[in-house]
Amino acid sequence: MFAARGVRYEIADRTRAIGCGGIGAIHLLARKVGLIDAIDQDLRLLKVHLPYHESDHVLNIAYNVLCGGTCIEDIELLRNDEAYLDALGTGRIPDPTTAGDFCRRFESADQVDALQESINRVRAGVWKTQGEEFFERAVIDADGTIAPTGGHCKAGMDISYDGRWGYHPLVVSLANTKEPLYLLNRPASRPSHEDAAGYLDRAIDLCRSAGFKSILLRGDTDFSQTAHLDRWDEPGDVSFLFGIDASPGLKIKAELLEKSAWRELSRPPRYEVKTTERAKPRDVKRRVIRDRHFEHLHLHAEHVAEIDYRPVACQKTYRLIVCRKTIDVQMGQRTLWQEYRYFFFITNDRLTAAEGLVLSANQRCDQENLIEQLKNGVHALKLPAHDLTSNWAYMVMASLGWTLKAWFALMLPEAPGRGREVRDRQKRRIVRMEFKNFVANLVRLPCQVLKAGRRLIYRLLSYNPWQEPLLAGVAAWRTRAQR
Repeated sequence: MFAARGVRYEIADRTRAIGCGGIGAIHLLARKVGLIDAIDQDLRLLKVHLPYHESDHVLNIAYNVLCGGTCIEDIELLRNDEAYLDALGTGRIPDPTTAGDFCRRFESADQVDALQESINRVRAGVWKTQGEEFFERAVIDADGTIAPTGGHCKAGMDISYDGRWGYHPLVVSLANTKEPLYLLNRPASRPSHEDAAGYLDRAIDLCRSAGFKSILLRGDTDFSQTAHLDRWDEPGDVSFLFGIDASPGLKIKAELLEKSAWRELSRPPRYEVKTTERAKPRDVKRRVIRDRHFEHLHLHAEHVAEIDYRPVACQKTYRLIVCRKTIDVQMGQRTLWQEYRYFFFITNDRLTAAEGLVLSANQRCDQENLIEQLKNGVHALKLPAHDLTSNWAYMVMASLGWTLKAWFALMLPEAPGRGREVRDRQKRRIVRMEFKNFVANLVRLPCQVLKAGRRLIYRLLSYNPWQEPLLAGVAAWRTRAQR
């Protein structure tokens, strides 16, 4: 069926085109929300701006990942593409060496935090353009991840709990829009919760200033940080839901509960069957385990209960939600015995049912998808610089590419009439879209770049189903900018 033959290539004499035509919309968005001016105002690293400003360096790294770059060296391809330079209205951009030198100009944590606060100031402005329902509750998740490196000379790196060399970044994100609010780079040997309380406080202040009515903090057992629970509970608008270690004392409390205290946990289906349910394929893995008489753990049932509990570091008593999983230990076709496994969650939410809190705590696992995207989609956790602070700065600048994806969805204009529901679905899809799909559908668009007077024209050369929201967004952002 692939019948092409006699393929020849020719170089166009005058026509200039780029493969990442969506970068013009991204740049228009960055200018519309005030990101460029905010970075130049808040970040002071260069004594003389000849020719680049701080925003040029930051956006250069962010645009590199948005155009499909996977490392800082890929900037070299963009800086040698004259059509790309024309598309951004510039004669040159920083080369990879200059970009690395800019990362090294971050010499203290205060300078990296200044960049993060500048981005968050713009982020709050983007949030304020949303509807009333957007501000019902902000869900803030926190987790750590290992960023490994094969380098030998990167200052500040250390060996992690599983024997990998590298760093241990902390990620504080907003679950509503999957935006990374704060990143903190640390040596790989540091515990996940180290310095997390301070950045959770900053995230709380950010969401309050934006107008959220209530805030929920979530984290796994490493983030229960009982010394801060009373302080977070005091204002009344902050609730928390943290996992807590299943210590022997807590297990005894759970085992002493009356049988009537336990309620079965019923989980909702993963998806809704709109037509007829399809036949499930044979479970090949389960058959191999059974035939070879391997030990197999089968989840038989789940039950929840709750008790009052006051941690040692707290003056107040909170709800302790207990999730008991009944596990069948099987070998071959026989069930050998049943065992219980307990999971504990501490919260100051007195209104939500225990079943709902367990499901909410499980939803925090979606942050693992965000961390995976930052690692292998945006490649923001690559370590191109020589020390901890410089690599931290690169993480923040590269993750800005993911943030711009979220802002692209949030800033799309409302569609009239029946198109409103379609636009809402488009926004949700873009927010949850993998980074590579966003780049493929909304950035890597072949465009001819034309200059006509004072206008810069991107002429789309092929059809894409996502062209409608792209063109709608560009029209709205350009019109507002002109006003």
